[in-house]
Amino acid sequence: MRAIMPTANFLPQPSKRLAPRLLRLLPPPRRLQPVLRIVVPQRWQRAWLEAAMARVLATPIHDGSLDFMRGRKLGIEVTDLGLRWVLTLHGDRLGVVDEEPEASVRGSATDLLLLASRLEDADTLFFQRALVLTGDTELGLTARNLLERLPWESVPLALRIALNRGARFARSARAAHRGGAA
Repeated sequence: MRAIMPTANFLPQPSKRLAPRLLRLLPPPRRLQPVLRIVVPQRWQRAWLEAAMARVLATPIHDGSLDFMRGRKLGIEVTDLGLRWVLTLHGDRLGVVDEEPEASVRGSATDLLLLASRLEDADTLFFQRALVLTGDTELGLTARNLLERLPWESVPLALRIALNRGARFARSARAAHRGGAA
């Protein structure tokens, strides 16, 4: 006799009409800003970001593709969460510094996640003004082009999965708050 393995199919699945209603119960990212500052201190954000960049950008750092960042400062701003980091290349390490950026990429958490997960094209996000590049546009475009050339397979699988699922969830939540379909 064959043993029957229990599956998750017995759990109720939210209907397509129920999911947007549930997502609308979640607060928008801007409401999470005060909690985020308390729960995830700046030094932890820096450590996690630097560790992720070291892992994802190891090859471009070692082969010299990121040399254009040496001594330059590129900012990333997550407008709805009130997060801001300024990146620079010191030796063989991309780090976060407390300085003014020469160029900044600014956008919502959802749009930056869509870009990072490659679910949306950078040109589309910039054309729709979902992402804004200010300051030294040559520096910003050079960084963007390098990231677009980065083989997606070189990004650790766990990070690719987290980015993809996070971006899909954020896009669905935004659509639910706007009253549209995900």
